Amino acid sequence: MDIYIKPIKKYKVNKMGKVYIKDIAEVYAENKIKKRVENLKILEIKEEKNKAYLVSIMDIINVIDKALPQNTINNVGEMDTIIEFEKEKKENKIWVYSKMVFICLVLFAGSATAIMSFHSDAQMATVFENYYYIFFGERVENPALIDLPYSIGLAIGIIVFFNHFGNKKLTSDPTPIEVEMSVYEDDVNTNLVDTLNKEKENGNN
Repeated sequence: MDIYIKPIKKYKVNKMGKVYIKDIAEVYAENKIKKRVENLKILEIKEEKNKAYLVSIMDIINVIDKALPQNTINNVGEMDTIIEFEKEKKENKIWVYSKMVFICLVLFAGSATAIMSFHSDAQMATVFENYYYIFFGERVENPALIDLPYSIGLAIGIIVFFNHFGNKKLTSDPTPIEVEMSVYEDDVNTNLVDTLNKEKENGNN
């Protein structure tokens, strides 16, 4: 009998106890076998401290093979699954909102400084004055006729680039921040898998 399993990259849990195959993988098999496989214990968290555990595909195959021998097990998912135990904690809403406001202020100040520094280095004010002189034939300091449309266009350009305004997305495409966060999370997971594999090897030596 063929058993197909599709493990996920990461599984987060906040309560101590048993972790079953159904928690970290999709299973495809005959109904009776599927239920048995899904309810097989793959790990038991006994320590009440934040910790990451590594479950490899070999661990899953070993558990299934012991419970259901003489079956063909096929992996169509991840080779390693990270199980993260993190104790459930309640955060003060005032503290959460305070951090949010602080981060927003830092981001606003940082982005404003970056934009102003760029404009200063590129001498945008002089460029706008030259544009105004080319089209209207007179020298005007900080021409509002060019400054205002440019400022509005800059804001629209940022919104379009980040594909986000408030809590709404302009299109269904992922935003650049979401893409970067996904890449960052993949890198973190890869590093974590390598670290846990080394710990496992050292523990076996």
